Amino acid sequence: MQTSIRASRRRVARTRGALSGVLLVILGLWAAIVPFIGPSFDLGYTPEPNSDWHWTAARGWLEVLPGAAAIVGGLLLLASTSRAMSVFGGWLAALGGAWLVIGPALAPALNLDPGRPDPTMGTNAQAATSLLFFFATGAVILFIASVGLGRVSVLSVRDVQAAERRAELEEVQRQAALDSALADRRDRDGDGVDDAQEAGRHAVDADGRPTAITNVPPRADSHVQHQPVPQYAGHYGNQPGAAPAGDRGPGEYPTQSYPAAPPPPSGEQPR
Repeated sequence: MQTSIRASRRRVARTRGALSGVLLVILGLWAAIVPFIGPSFDLGYTPEPNSDWHWTAARGWLEVLPGAAAIVGGLLLLASTSRAMSVFGGWLAALGGAWLVIGPALAPALNLDPGRPDPTMGTNAQAATSLLFFFATGAVILFIASVGLGRVSVLSVRDVQAAERRAELEEVQRQAALDSALADRRDRDGDGVDDAQEAGRHAVDADGRPTAITNVPPRADSHVQHQPVPQYAGHYGNQPGAAPAGDRGPGEYPTQSYPAAPPPPSGEQPR
């Protein structure tokens, strides 16, 4: 259990930040692209030129950059199973949303001129433009990033259970790899049959009768030449089950074979 808890601190379920990640990607795309498509819907900031797809430094620093941060943070929350990377994605998206909110106020200090809503529009349209371009979009991104960051920061029971399942799967895979390596070591010729089984396999002749054992390794003392041991017959009496001595005829003595003594070494006379 302690091992699973330690492992779950580093891993998080991919579904934990999935919804937050999807919403952050959508909002980040909107924040980055709305200044370029806004004039087509009579939504835009002065000064001129305020046409479609017109690049300015203010749009890059104040809108495209925080939108890209929200997109990257949302993708990390959506796809990463590392708790550290998910937390980093949540913080990155939160910083992008915060920059959308405070960026217009800091623009003069950065020598940037984001302009202002088109004065020819009504008051409500100007307020809606400011909210859609900066303030409302940034606030929603900051809120969703905070929710996702809180979800991936908490160690739950589901994380521990997921860590236990991953540990069991890794153990099964490790055992399978060991078994495969052991099988390859036993089957060195690669024919799919264990070499130990091949060593005990019998060869058969044309009639299907076993003839010899193949692939049997030689004995350790096969280089020693063994000489046959001569036998001689020794006579003795009073053996169990033998006829009494008085009832035996000539030459009717039980016999038993004994191995002869080994010959003396060369150059030495027997005693």
